[in-house]
Amino acid sequence: MADPARAKRLAKRISTVVASAIEYEIKDPRLAGVTITDAKVTNDLHDATLYYTVIGRSLDEDPDYAGAAAALESAKGVLRTKVGASLGVRFTPTLAFQRDTVPDAAHRMEELLAKARAADEDLARVREGAKHAGDADPYRVTGAEDEGRGPDEADAEDTGDFDTLHDRHDR
Repeated sequence: MADPARAKRLAKRISTVVASAIEYEIKDPRLAGVTITDAKVTNDLHDATLYYTVIGRSLDEDPDYAGAAAALESAKGVLRTKVGASLGVRFTPTLAFQRDTVPDAAHRMEELLAKARAADEDLARVREGAKHAGDADPYRVTGAEDEGRGPDEADAEDTGDFDTLHDRHDR
């Protein structure tokens, strides 16, 4: 089993070589907007997974994910040959391409955060002129004549149940 640090270094080198080959050496027009975002190599150094994203040619145009996947699949042999020639390792790892969905998820999260901010701003506008329901002080305030007695005694006096209250305390 190989060193995980070596696998990371190898993955970094593979991503650099493949990105360079896609940009400068492979002439497939379907690969025009393809960017290699990350690479992972297994610890035994036999398999490499390359993550890619596709950028549309214009803002109005959606990226061609299917065309990019087909172009990467057809160029896989040439790319593996270039990786093997530049790395100088005994066994050239097999290459697998997987679309990177992190940018899409990040864009979706940004949209959700913008909606939450807008809802917070709407709520703040509604709260500006709002008043509390009911009295300003909803708690019962006992008068000066009730001082020195507990709340049960004051309540019993107000309802006329003072004798019943003393009977309960005597037990």
